[in-house]
Order: sequence, then structure tokens, then C-alpha cells
Amino acid sequence: MNSNTDKAPFWIGADGALLGPQMSRSSEVWLRIVDGRIHTIAKAPKEGEAATHYAGLLVPGFVDTQVNGGGGRMFNRQPSVETLKLMLDAHGRFGTTSMLPTLISDDIRVMQAALAAAISAREAGLDGIAGIHFEGPHLSLERKGCHSEARLRELGDIELALYAEAVSQLGVCVVTLAPERVGPEDVRRLVALGVRVSLGHSNANAETVMTALDAGASGFTHLYNGMSQLESRAPGMVGTALSDPRAFCGIILDGHHLHPVSATLAWRAKGSRRLMLVTDAMSPVGSEEPEFEFFGGKVVRRGTELRDLNGSLAGSVLEMTTAVRYAVKVLGIPLEQAVAMASSTPAAFAGLNDRGMLAEGMRADLLLLDDALYQSKRWQGGRLAAGAEVRSKSV
Repeated sequence: MNSNTDKAPFWIGADGALLGPQMSRSSEVWLRIVDGRIHTIAKAPKEGEAATHYAGLLVPGFVDTQVNGGGGRMFNRQPSVETLKLMLDAHGRFGTTSMLPTLISDDIRVMQAALAAAISAREAGLDGIAGIHFEGPHLSLERKGCHSEARLRELGDIELALYAEAVSQLGVCVVTLAPERVGPEDVRRLVALGVRVSLGHSNANAETVMTALDAGASGFTHLYNGMSQLESRAPGMVGTALSDPRAFCGIILDGHHLHPVSATLAWRAKGSRRLMLVTDAMSPVGSEEPEFEFFGGKVVRRGTELRDLNGSLAGSVLEMTTAVRYAVKVLGIPLEQAVAMASSTPAAFAGLNDRGMLAEGMRADLLLLDDALYQSKRWQGGRLAAGAEVRSKSV
């Protein structure tokens, strides 16, 4: 029996695994896969059923809630099913089995095209498209970063209708907004629609941020970057995010967006159940693209860093396995917690209750990691995927 099929039960075994919501480490383990889900976890396979044992550590597939591009494509520039497939393929080589394609602040027609592409991708069977993330356009001018000022605007009925459709059709819609631009009543309206509100690209003071959290906002987009900073008498968005136990925080561990001390502080303040790894990846991931067009300007790649012509960081070329290795090898975070930050925690933030951990009943989105924490195998809904990780990173 070939484990590329999910039509008949089969077993996947490995030297070890990180099991359950606590990512408990187990020695040799076997997973019985039925119809693309984990049916049974056992110490030995059932006699008479197909079984394959692998050398390595089985972990849940990674969930990336902020992916702007990959495979040489930007979602903003070409919001299509083909682009989403290229993004999935590119990031899949580095551990991502579920993603929220992310649209940076843009015109309403582009937003509508992006949603239509995500819906069509799901209908075409690209189940790694777990929803959609609109990063803007309701952001602060003072903290806009590389977002186009011409695309920033207030929340209107047309955007509300779009977000409602996204929740209805995809199940998951994240909207990043600045709470000084979208008041608490509108945050409540969004949350009532089923939107997951994340705060970012904001110059708001702590009181405004806390009001948005009380109204139902549940996350912060790329913590520290694009937000009011922590000061002694003005904690800003950073201080509020670190201190509030309710909120999830995305963090970009590419060695450029954060100093290791800042990243370690975030982990110690939030813990692995509220701090989640994101890539904020742009089109060069999975390609050799040295630069790309971005809202009429250019973004240039220098090694593993992306900057626009104004010198601002413009997303990343980070992938999830590199982020996990950075967390473990540079920050000293235990592997079990680093994997949770890449899988169960982002799944919990997005409300993806059927993935993000190795447990009975969950989707069989699996990774096999080698001793150096590189991906050697990947299963998407129980199907063995092609393409192992390219070992080109320094971490």
C-alpha cells in the first residue's frame, strides 16, 4: 500500500513524535491514517495493514497566519488560484501545511479578487488554504511601514460585507487594523461577524489598545514591528501586547525584525500558547528572485533581508522551519514549545480546531524532521507530498 492514498487505512511510524496539545515527546510511535485524519496513535501498527517506518521526529504540520507571497509571486500583484498554488508549494517545502494568504493594504477590487481566488482555491482542492488575512487597509499613517499610504482608508460597509463573505465562505478571516482608526464599536461588529481582529501598524496608546482588546480583538500582528513602543510611562501597543494574557502575538524570527533579547522577552512574557511564529513572507521565498515590484516601487533582497527603497523592512524571506530552528538554536526555546508556536498556537488563534497537533481525530498534516530540524517528509491530509527542504539557511 502506498501512503500517498487516503482511501484505505495505513500506518506511519517514526523514531519519535511530539504528541497532543502539550507536544509531549514520545519514543517510537505509530499513527493510523484513515480518510486523511489521525484515527489511532499506538506503539505498533495493526497486523495486516500497510505500515511504513521512518527515521526522524514526527511533528504537526506548521500553520502560518501571515503569508504575502512565495514561489516568485505576490498575492497582491496576482491574486489567483495559480499564485496560491505556487505559494503553497514554495512554503510546503519548509513545513507549512496550512496558511492564511495575506493581502497587504490595497484597493477594494484587489481585495475582492483575493477573496475570490482563495474561495476558488479551496473549491479546487487546495486545502492548505485555511482562510485569508487582510493586513489593512485600516491602518495608521504614522506606523504604515511599507504599506501604501494611498491605499489606507477607514472601515466602510463594502469592506464589512467582504469580511462577512470571507468568514461565510472560508471559515477564517483575520483582519489587521489600527485601533485608533477603527473604534471599539466597529471592532465588536467585526468580531460578531466571526472576523478575528488583530492589532498592528498602529500608533495607539495603551488605553486605546486595551479598549480594542475588551471589544474582542484577539491578536497582534508582527509584535514590536509597526506599532507604538514600550516606554516607562507609555507602554504603547508593545507593552499592552506583552502584558495582556488574552492576546496572541505573531513574531518574525528572521534575525532582522527583532533583536534576540526582544524575542526572548516576548516568549517569557507570552509563553508558547500565546506567542506564534509567522513568516510575513514575500515572493522570493522558494525562488531566486533578487527584487520585486511593490506598489510602484522596488523591494530588494540582500541575503535574508528585504527592504524597500526607503530603507524600511518589507516582509521577509523567512520560512517556518527556519523560524523554528532560530527559536531553538538562537533563543534556546525547548523544541516542544517552538513546534507549538509554529502549529497548535497559530491554529488556536485562527480557530482551526482540526489541525496543529498530533492527536486522534485531527487532520493528518504531518512533518518528519531530521536531527538538524530540517523537513525530510511532509504529509498533507494524509497524502505524502513531494519536495523536501532545501538546506540553504544558516540557522
